[in-house]
Amino acid sequence: MVAHAAPARAASPAPVGDRRAKAAMVRAVLLVALGFAMLLGLGWGAAGDTDVIGALGAGLGFGEATVRDMTIVWDIRMPRILTATLVGAALAVSGAVMQGLFRNPLADPGLVGVSAGAGFGAVAAIVLGGLLPASIAALTGTYLVPFAAFLGGWASTLILYRIATSGGHTSVATMLLAGIALGALTGALTGFIVYKADDSQLRDLTFWGMGSVAGATWAKLMIAGPIIVLALFTSPFLARSLDALALGEPVARHMGIDTQKMKRIAIVSVAASVGASVAITGGIGFIGIVVPHLLRLLQGPEHRNLLPNAAVLGAVVLLLADMVSRVVVAPAELPIGIVTAFMGGPFFLWILLKNRALLEA
Repeated sequence: MVAHAAPARAASPAPVGDRRAKAAMVRAVLLVALGFAMLLGLGWGAAGDTDVIGALGAGLGFGEATVRDMTIVWDIRMPRILTATLVGAALAVSGAVMQGLFRNPLADPGLVGVSAGAGFGAVAAIVLGGLLPASIAALTGTYLVPFAAFLGGWASTLILYRIATSGGHTSVATMLLAGIALGALTGALTGFIVYKADDSQLRDLTFWGMGSVAGATWAKLMIAGPIIVLALFTSPFLARSLDALALGEPVARHMGIDTQKMKRIAIVSVAASVGASVAITGGIGFIGIVVPHLLRLLQGPEHRNLLPNAAVLGAVVLLLADMVSRVVVAPAELPIGIVTAFMGGPFFLWILLKNRALLEA
């Protein structure tokens, strides 16, 4: 008689306390990495050696620094570093929120039409901005493209929300399908406008579409920064609802979660943060997908830990990508979207191959 081996027991999940401790340890490491990346970014660039510590001290009221170092650190690199930090955090947190809301590991902010709408607004501003009356053109100035991109992202989100909402209930599935349709429509309209662009406009469109933080200024940061920060501070309040939604919407409602209100807050938060981010940096991909996946592998899926850590890791990733973009083809600069694609694409494939058995289970 042949003895049958007992079936292997499924590995029991790690205790909640262990996951919290691991998430806290990950957060501590990421915060140290963020501080190091910010300091490194302030001293790294095509301008050569810069007395970063002296310039920081002089800017804060103690110590002395040369005018050159003060200009490089405070007028050029500081707004660029802060922009990369906020945008990286916004894209990563928005990706984590969208994946929880759609219960789809491949979801990213582009699914709600924010990126497509913002892209259409920016393209229209670049190509058709010269047709505006002189008074309006003078009023908007250099902020025409970011403002148009932000309005485009918001408009597409509002349209999707109206389509997906019926009888006071918002259907996530309808929003997903409508987002795909609206993305195709705005893509067609964008392509038509691009077809009418001249050579100089085509160059601007190409670089804007690949993303960059090279044009970051204090003025742009003061406009987009508060929007992004407000959305980031809103996201932790969604953590419990997103965890409950993972069990299914009926279960979440039985647990006392106002799912309709949660969807509305999540959609508005993502639209605001991503719309503001795309408006000042252009299209930057992969951060919203790769960062949440990496953190789930490191610390587990609980959104209470995932969302704050995603903000820090997203900032670190975009800061590192920006440093690479500044020096890899110096004195020229590589669009940061190319760098994030090179970094994120192979890494995401590695994650999929490593966890293929788990994903197919």
